[in-house]
Amino acid sequence: MVTDTEFIRESIRQGCVMPADREFVIDRLVKYVGNGRIRWHVEFRGHRVEFTTGQLKKQPTFRRRMLEQAGVLPPQRAGADYRRWALDLRKNAIELPWRDRPVDAGFTIDRLTSHGNDRWTVEHQGKVIKFTTTKLRRQTSFPKRMLAKAKVLPPQLDPAAYRKWMDWLIQNATEADLQTGAASMTEKSWLDHLPELAGWQSEATPQRRGRRQPTSG
Repeated sequence: MVTDTEFIRESIRQGCVMPADREFVIDRLVKYVGNGRIRWHVEFRGHRVEFTTGQLKKQPTFRRRMLEQAGVLPPQRAGADYRRWALDLRKNAIELPWRDRPVDAGFTIDRLTSHGNDRWTVEHQGKVIKFTTTKLRRQTSFPKRMLAKAKVLPPQLDPAAYRKWMDWLIQNATEADLQTGAASMTEKSWLDHLPELAGWQSEATPQRRGRRQPTSG
C-alpha cells in the first residue's frame, strides 16, 4: 500500500499544483459535533474535504487528502510550524451541529452530473440514477428514487441541512457533453425511462405518443 508521503512525492514528480504558502488560504474550517463524534470540513475554492481530528493533525495525510479531493497540494511546513498552523486553524473553526453536515459519514455521492434542461444523473457505487431538478431538491423524492434504483437509503436530514447539502452538490456538479457518445442523453431516452416517481406523466394517445411535460408543483 502506498503511503501518504510516497503518494505525494509521486504527485510532485508528475507536476501537481503546488501553491506558495501565502497562496494557500483555506476559505473556512467547519467543526461538526454531535453523536459523540467530531468531523472537520475544510472548504477550499469550492471543494469540501472531510477530516477526522487525527487526519487533520498529520501533515502527510492532510496534504494527500487535499490533493486527492481538491486537486491542490498544500505547501510543506516544518513539523512544529504545521502543528501550530493546524492548532490555530482548529481554534478558529466554525462550529455547527452534527445534523447540519452536508454529507453523512455513511452516505456519499460519487458524482452529480447536469445534462441540461433540469435533468441530472446521480452516480453512487456504479449505479446511475436519473432526476429532475425539482425531484432532486425534494428530500421526499430523493431517498425513494435512490432506494428503488441503487438499493441505498440516504440519511434523513432536517430540511435546512438537506437544502444546504443539495445546493452544494449542484454548485459542484459536473456537466455532461451532450454532443458526445456515452454522456449523451436525448430527451426521448430520458423521458421514456423516467418513472412516475420523478414526476412526469404521459399525454400520449393510443395511436401516437405525444410530448411529456412535467407536472405542476
